[in-house]
Amino acid sequence: MGPDGLEIVPAHHAGRQVLRLRRHGLVVADCLSVEEVARYVDLADLCEVIALPGARGDVRAAVR
Repeated sequence: MGPDGLEIVPAHHAGRQVLRLRRHGLVVADCLSVEEVARYVDLADLCEVIALPGARGDVRAAVR
């Protein structure tokens, strides 16, 4: 996760694995490398989000 609702998730596009950038659920870009992701967001601002075991719905924890 990043600032302003930015989310980076693995995805497939045209038969290739990409890093998909979404902001508030809308696709911003499909990036082929971390360097491309860095064009959209400062990598230092990103944090990992993990699902909590036994959590209901959209309960997640950010890990920096």
